[in-house]
Amino acid sequence: MKGNGNITFDYTGRKVLVTGATKGIGRDIALAFAKAGATVAATGRNQSELESLSAEIAAVGGTCKTWVADLADASACTKMAEAVVATLGVDILVNNAGISFPEPIIDLDVAHWDTTLAVNLRAPALITKVVAKSMMAKGSGAIINISSNACMAGIDEHAAYCASKFGLDGLTKVMAVELGPHGIRVNAVAPTVVLTPMGTQVWGDATKADPVKAKIPLGRFLEPKEVTDVVLFLSSDAASMIHGETILIDGGVNARLY
Repeated sequence: MKGNGNITFDYTGRKVLVTGATKGIGRDIALAFAKAGATVAATGRNQSELESLSAEIAAVGGTCKTWVADLADASACTKMAEAVVATLGVDILVNNAGISFPEPIIDLDVAHWDTTLAVNLRAPALITKVVAKSMMAKGSGAIINISSNACMAGIDEHAAYCASKFGLDGLTKVMAVELGPHGIRVNAVAPTVVLTPMGTQVWGDATKADPVKAKIPLGRFLEPKEVTDVVLFLSSDAASMIHGETILIDGGVNARLY
């Protein structure tokens, strides 16, 4: 069966939990896993958007179970993960949910800081805490954390977001060290700007986008499927010895020194 691009994957019989699955990259990942035969457990904050995703997956012959959860709430993270494990089980976990409140450091809002760190960093830790225990019991599993090239360097007006993604990079490595001996592979992917509907809205202005694209050797931003295909690859047996890595998907921008 096919993934989201021209690359072929077969996840028949596998159970995949995707957080932040209602929009953008998360929705694309959920759809791709479903098209490749997996049963998808999708979580997000909006019930109607989850129902829309479930219907879209059903239309392509896939199966999707949904859970409403606000991952800024620590107890909601744990309860959702426990419910998914108890109902379906989880072979692959994609910690995708993320949030950002762009603002200069001198105008930093403590509520924005706390929410960003809670969703982008604490939630992956708490969800993995639950899911990894079930994976350890069967001696296998794959966990993919969706980071950003904001884990590599500072970005104006993104103090909390960069802090959360630098933290997620470190968390990925700790997960890899602790969970690898139990047969659980852990990696992260770090894309540059992705042209989701929201990304297109933000970066659709050529005046703003062109100077950024000029710094990318391949000269363009990413399509969602270009992130999704890497996630499906890292979740597959083809990546059986890739572990503890943060894979940049950035068109070479971090290859440039100046």
